[in-house]
Amino acid sequence: MSNDYYYHGSDIEAISKKYNIKESDIINFAANVNPNGLSPRLKEQFDINIITSYPDREYVALKEAISDYTGAPNQNILVGNGTSELISTFIRTIRPGKAMIIGPTYSEYEREVSLSGGRAYYFPLYEEDDFKLNLNLLNDRLDKTIDMLIICNPNNPTSSAIDLITMRHILDICKQNHIYVMVDETYIEFVSAIEAYSAVSLSQYYTNLIILRSTSKFFATPGLRLGYAIIGDSNMISDINGHSKPWMVNSIAATVGEIMFRDNEYINSTRQLINEEREYCYNALLELDGYKPYKPYANFMLVKINKAGVTSHDIFEKAVRNSMLIRDCSTFPFLTDSYIRFCFMNHEENVKFIENVL
Repeated sequence: MSNDYYYHGSDIEAISKKYNIKESDIINFAANVNPNGLSPRLKEQFDINIITSYPDREYVALKEAISDYTGAPNQNILVGNGTSELISTFIRTIRPGKAMIIGPTYSEYEREVSLSGGRAYYFPLYEEDDFKLNLNLLNDRLDKTIDMLIICNPNNPTSSAIDLITMRHILDICKQNHIYVMVDETYIEFVSAIEAYSAVSLSQYYTNLIILRSTSKFFATPGLRLGYAIIGDSNMISDINGHSKPWMVNSIAATVGEIMFRDNEYINSTRQLINEEREYCYNALLELDGYKPYKPYANFMLVKINKAGVTSHDIFEKAVRNSMLIRDCSTFPFLTDSYIRFCFMNHEENVKFIENVL
């Protein structure tokens, strides 16, 4: 077998066909989705008859649920058809001539900047720093020639994170230079001390801050396409609302969101599971010869392969032969075929992966 295509975590069907493995037999360590599956409260309370009605144009109940969940004021919340749509909306609104992206990271940021007519530049996270942000170097690069700074926090694929104190410093520098800061917090809910890393509490003080979140990963609903943004600039919110089409979030997504955000038992059990499995997997990798794990903050971990003659392609193939899908990270900027990424699943599945693939 040869991996001539770089598979995403959503490519289960393609993997199934190429390798002749049943989709139901594949353990997906590449999708970064909550292994607990759907919220039990959602399964109990959701009523499909909701599709017979139009959703509320203002999404009042959904925004109230998000506000209760995040602590952000209702008036600072925008909802959208997934974070991909929101990324596009904000970049089209700001139209940055020059955007700086902290990477390696999600490729959609660069693509949207290019589509809007801007130029994207990467500020690299360095391997010698274990892919942690070098704040002094970043400060030297932030000036009035940059219109937008894009940060994924925790970052994908490095699983590194920027704490609140550092984020405030970045926002101060950017505000002085009239730079918008877009922080994608898709994975923030998996962080063990979320209050020390999420920028939500800063949204009331910085009008140049845009925070994006999604239900795809933490709430295991990638097919729902429900995302939301938290921003402190009331003028921007009015501008976007004035130009957006009505009912961008369908009745199902709106109702599902209202239920999920209030399932505290599910939320707490997920955080407990990920905290335990993150610690187990990281410590297990530290004990293995030939691998260097980078300290993870999200629900996945970046690993460098230090075995002579072994590449990320080889580990990918070995995983597939064991009916597991991981991410070959060789297509990310600044990474090579020495890096893989896998997310934390249930304990038995994590043990199986470590013992049979690594």
